[in-house]
Amino acid sequence: MGKRVEILFVCGAGLGSSFAAQMAAEDVLNAHNVDAKLDHVDISTAASVQPDIIITAQNFKSQFEKFSIDESKTSVVFLKNIVSKAEIEEKLLPVLEAKGAL
Repeated sequence: MGKRVEILFVCGAGLGSSFAAQMAAEDVLNAHNVDAKLDHVDISTAASVQPDIIITAQNFKSQFEKFSIDESKTSVVFLKNIVSKAEIEEKLLPVLEAKGAL
């Protein structure tokens, strides 16, 4: 097991879709024995914190481009289908590997 990572799931209100994405990602993380602290928040809160990884829906990409996120510290993963374990695995595993979490 690699180092522990902090992953933030983001949606408009910080309740529905971010929590659904978090639950789908938990299965992927558990399958790969990733030690992660998970949380879900609304998009405005996401701009003020610095987790290792932010996971959000593709439709929020233009809003995230307006934020000044330090990409050397925080990687942002955009998903077309926020509950697709296959897409989460495909896009998240390379990021986890780069951060030393795998």
